[in-house]
Amino acid sequence: MSTTLTIETPSGTVRATAGPRRTDSVVFELHGAMRGSVHVTGTQHPSHWDQFTAVRACLGPVDAYETTAPDDALPRLARGGTGYSGSLTLYPADYCDYIEVSVRTPTTAAGNEPSAKTTATLTAVLRACADSVAQRDDLPLIQDASRLRKTPGLLRFLNWASAHADAEAVRCEAESRSARPALKAAVAAWWTVARWFTARPHPLLLVLLADRDDSLARIIHVMEWQGPYFADRAAEEKERADKYRAEAVSLRAQQQRGRSRRRGAQAYPGTKETV
Repeated sequence: MSTTLTIETPSGTVRATAGPRRTDSVVFELHGAMRGSVHVTGTQHPSHWDQFTAVRACLGPVDAYETTAPDDALPRLARGGTGYSGSLTLYPADYCDYIEVSVRTPTTAAGNEPSAKTTATLTAVLRACADSVAQRDDLPLIQDASRLRKTPGLLRFLNWASAHADAEAVRCEAESRSARPALKAAVAAWWTVARWFTARPHPLLLVLLADRDDSLARIIHVMEWQGPYFADRAAEEKERADKYRAEAVSLRAQQQRGRSRRRGAQAYPGTKETV
């Protein structure tokens, strides 16, 4: 059953009609003040790569993060000839550490930003389409199918990200270790210069002792925070690497469950797919 939304925008009334679900997405055809289409699919939450709890609406007939639509397929105002790209992501309200809506600023095919009025129109249409899909009964099916489609790419990213975080942790640990003897040597040098200055005061020695750029005092000040700073950074990178690995494990498990569920549906055609 198709759904038609009536969306009031600064450019006039836009009607968006939802087509049949395409496994992992819904495409709205636009009429009225705008023509073209909006593609809505499920996507992951930016702080949880294994949790497909968000909905993303893209201007055009395809997911703009996966495929670039040709210029003539981009939505445009009814009285205009310029196509626009852009997206809006709607996050579930239970994630209080992130804003509910994230908008990727619409642009023309040439990369120019539209007027404030046109931006408001495009954003209103994207938001209405995203809200509509977020309230559908089959949203879990859309998000599950989106996760299965994106899992191979996400696994490649998470493997790279965890390896990068591991390397950063090793680098930061090395920086933290080297800061300690360097600080000790700088302090010893400062006291040596201080003794020289006490025995025979000289302006050059005072420059080395004073808290100014490139002085021993400034070097000591920097090294005093470098050790703890890089130690904390190393711990953060290790935690980040562990998080990425855990999310990769979760995605693989969900991928396997999805495959098993689909094999069961093939063996028993009368079984209704659930998530």
